[in-house]
Amino acid sequence: MILRPVRDDEEDAEVVREVTAAAFGAPHVLKGDPTDAPGSVAAERGRTRHLARTDPGGCWIAQDEAAGPVGAVLSSRREGTWGLSLLAVTPGAQGKGVGKALMARALVHGRACLRGVICGSRHPAAARTYRRAGFTLHPAMRLTGVVDPAGLAPLDGAVHAGTVRHRDLMDSVDRRTRGGAHGPDHEELPRHFRLFVVDDLAGSGYCYADERGVELLAATSRRLATRLLTAALVSMPQGRPVRMAGLTAEQEWAVDVGIAAGLEISNAGYVCLRGMRPPNPYIPSQLFL
Repeated sequence: MILRPVRDDEEDAEVVREVTAAAFGAPHVLKGDPTDAPGSVAAERGRTRHLARTDPGGCWIAQDEAAGPVGAVLSSRREGTWGLSLLAVTPGAQGKGVGKALMARALVHGRACLRGVICGSRHPAAARTYRRAGFTLHPAMRLTGVVDPAGLAPLDGAVHAGTVRHRDLMDSVDRRTRGGAHGPDHEELPRHFRLFVVDDLAGSGYCYADERGVELLAATSRRLATRLLTAALVSMPQGRPVRMAGLTAEQEWAVDVGIAAGLEISNAGYVCLRGMRPPNPYIPSQLFL
């Protein structure tokens, strides 16, 4: 087996997608994805190419001479915060040290970082790997179902459509909630998700969402986070199932909004953290953390 860097091209983006589909199933059952909706493949490929450009030292493919690609890892460094975006090993290669080798390479990429975050699946081997790497495992929930707008409270203030002009605002909110800005991730995320922004005397915040659900949310207060989440849920296509994942016990404000919208709560792996407490109010991105 050899490890090689992920290239910023469509061929490697497809290799990573195929390894991911084989490892987690299609859809990603172990990560809690209820559907493989149109657009999700494009977002995954975009994430792979983006991280291959910004973090070439943190993105690797494991290749077997006979079987071909058998594993992949994607990780990033953002202002002292290291994030593991993906660790996937095909079923036939699991238990043979592939995941351990990939994780080791990714951890080297984050060696100088004070903080670390992973949205981990429910797979027992993944949980062991992350705990052995020194991460605290925070049990997580997900919300799924069809939104009932009638159950949601009216917005208590304005929510605007975000643009590239809000980059500094979002980086500032990131630093306050998770210790480090997403930086260049705010260039890739708008290519796949709508951006909602609040900015008034009470504070600021932002939310990325699409027709499949909420991808990432951060705000300077629970009140503003609730407003953003409510606006995102109200915008969902009528009758279409949506999802939110990565909700720890600290995100009860989000759980309450989901319950009001008629969504169902279930267990969904772990939010794994090192050198930091669960960001709050915050809903992590499954692609960009």
